[in-house]
Amino acid sequence: MHQAGAVALAVAVTAGAAACSSPESGSGGAKDSAVVGIATEPESLSPLLGFGKDGNSKIFDGLLAMGSDMKLKPALAAALPKVSPDGLTYTYTLRKGITFSDGKPFTAKDVVFTYKTVLDPKTNNASKSELDAVKDVTAPGGDTVVFTLKYPYAPFAQRTVHPIVPEHVVAGQDVNTGPFTTRPVGTGPYLLSSWSKGEKLTFKANPSYWGGAPEVKKFTMAVIKDDDVRATRLRAGDLDGAILPPNLAEGFKGDKSRKTHAATTYDYRTVTLPTGNKVTGDLAVRRALDVAVDRKAMVDKILEGAGKPAYGPVPTDSEWFARGTERAHDLDRAKRILDDAGWQPGGDGIRVKDGVRAEFPLWYPSGDKLRQDHALAYASDAKKAGISIKTQAGTWEVIEPRMKDDAVLAGGGSPGDPDFDQYLLLTSDLAGDGFNNMGWYDNPAVDQALVKGRQSGDKAVRKTAYETVQRELVKNPGYTFLTHIDHLYVVNDKWDGLSTQVEPHEHGLASGPWWNVEDWAPKK
Repeated sequence: MHQAGAVALAVAVTAGAAACSSPESGSGGAKDSAVVGIATEPESLSPLLGFGKDGNSKIFDGLLAMGSDMKLKPALAAALPKVSPDGLTYTYTLRKGITFSDGKPFTAKDVVFTYKTVLDPKTNNASKSELDAVKDVTAPGGDTVVFTLKYPYAPFAQRTVHPIVPEHVVAGQDVNTGPFTTRPVGTGPYLLSSWSKGEKLTFKANPSYWGGAPEVKKFTMAVIKDDDVRATRLRAGDLDGAILPPNLAEGFKGDKSRKTHAATTYDYRTVTLPTGNKVTGDLAVRRALDVAVDRKAMVDKILEGAGKPAYGPVPTDSEWFARGTERAHDLDRAKRILDDAGWQPGGDGIRVKDGVRAEFPLWYPSGDKLRQDHALAYASDAKKAGISIKTQAGTWEVIEPRMKDDAVLAGGGSPGDPDFDQYLLLTSDLAGDGFNNMGWYDNPAVDQALVKGRQSGDKAVRKTAYETVQRELVKNPGYTFLTHIDHLYVVNDKWDGLSTQVEPHEHGLASGPWWNVEDWAPKK
């Protein structure tokens, strides 16, 4: 949903442009190069503006990183942090001898500069509230960094996968518009060779990478918005791998030269229900839609079983999921809710209340087959309850200005701590802040629970807080959550070392089997 949070805002690429441009002709059989198809590209490559904030940026490293098991491990830090008994101080000791790709040394000052710049009010980082707990960050020694927190924010260590930038490069630039946003310098396993916006990003291996020079020497990410075009290019040999929706991935099932890699995710599809719209802002309409939708049918028919029903941002198999908040498909109940609220069927079956017809537009991004299918199924279910929804495709440039009043088939989700996704999605303080709280949801009980959840160091208190959030979403669903989606990737079977992590909504540079491309090796 908030693509700035995952990979920064998605840049629209029309299906026509994707079909006409040829970002790369596969890897040409070269064992040390790979070309993969991704669905979105970042708006900026600067971590100061949100790029790579959840790790795996390829160009940069954080103090810590997530392993394949999603457990934290040292990266630029030499070890996991030492945490004070009160949970308010995190001390990191840095690795020695690391350099940026321009040859200059990495130091504790770069860490301080990165975090203080992100938190600077002048920096246009839509995700800076994720670091709200930081009171100060200091470098008492050349290889030591100390974070002092305002409150014992339990998942803080997970926030320090945030990429570190070189102060000596960025300090003299406009952080929001300077050349670093497109010509980054980092400590990561790859260097950016070129970036043709809307077409491809090409990387080359960093020969002096502190973790060892990657064996995949050239790595290209072709930006192909349209799912069908991505599948066609993969089949034609233009790509070595791609993310595909289930029905298109199924077409490669019998191909012995390729393998399908599945990743479980926190990635959900949801419909925003703007509070300012006369129809979607009506509580009865929201509650009716929440039970009119047939989530299981979406999983079975649209996802072909590669996912599960979603009742909120937390997947049902998460330890943070509030049992009992599942909503059964119940069309009769949906009709009763609308009847009781005064929404009466008109001559054509569409309900009317106080002269307002129960209809509204639902936008989805052009070329995104999964969102299109979800939108059409949602509109079909709604019509059975007497609510008319007109589905419309458009680029994000078209959709974003309409988000305050029109519904959007959106996506979101972040693994790990429930604060990571729920705060940006639901807090009223961020209503209308870009892709944060797109539905302008405003619920004081949820606001209070979100604050308690992020400011308590007691897991039991936090669990109660996030269960409160989920139960409030049953009473007042500001979004209609539809499905949690497993990600499917089809990749040429020519490398060893491929694996997947539990993934966020993002499906571009940071996710997919290429999350650890620096560890791939050509098959013998």
